[in-house]
Amino acid sequence: MILFPAIDLKDGACVRLLRGRMEDATLYNADPAAQARAFEAAGCSWLHVVDLDGAIAGRPRNRSAVASILAAVALPLQLGGGIRDLATIAGWLEAGVARVILGTAALRDPALVRAACKRFPGRIAVAIDARGGKAASEGWVKTSEVTVEELALAFEDAGVAAIVFTDIERDGALAGLNVEATAALAQVLSTPVIASGGVASLADLAALKAHEQEGIAGVIAGRALYDGRLELEAALRLLAA
Repeated sequence: MILFPAIDLKDGACVRLLRGRMEDATLYNADPAAQARAFEAAGCSWLHVVDLDGAIAGRPRNRSAVASILAAVALPLQLGGGIRDLATIAGWLEAGVARVILGTAALRDPALVRAACKRFPGRIAVAIDARGGKAASEGWVKTSEVTVEELALAFEDAGVAAIVFTDIERDGALAGLNVEATAALAQVLSTPVIASGGVASLADLAALKAHEQEGIAGVIAGRALYDGRLELEAALRLLAA
């Protein structure tokens, strides 16, 4: 199981939000490239990067910060936030991003997801951010009437590399992963699931690891790593076991 350390970008800096609220941002590192190097040095195999400003604006807003990360490390990077057309997808992949994550676009424009998967096989993931079991969009500002399972199943035959599932109410709150909902989603899908939202301890990772064979391919961790509640090397050892 892969541990994806999160680098969330706001105004060019590395921050963490509380339950997706932009007004509840905590600055952790003004130099995202330095943060990426630290994660690489610790033994991480992937990075998870989100352009928070881009998610709200609907277009990339932290290009220079992402470019600095790409230049600083050799790790593959998956990127989400404000990516809503094929030209932007192609631009990021050509710039060195290994995998693009589509969230709002998956709700608004399913045809874009399918076209992107066909054009860039294995390099497109779908983010499903849940509030009360329903999918949210546009930086988690709006909540739809589409259930998480409905949206995920809609892309089962599209060639999506992974579904990134986030429980918004737990994100950044250190309340523990929603292991039950994540496992339930993985059980109905053939597409691998990456868990996100609320990781607070090694116990959370151990609980998720118990469901690895059901199709959970990885987990994203943010605030717990930055706050020191989750020791990165220990987490990597647990998930690799």
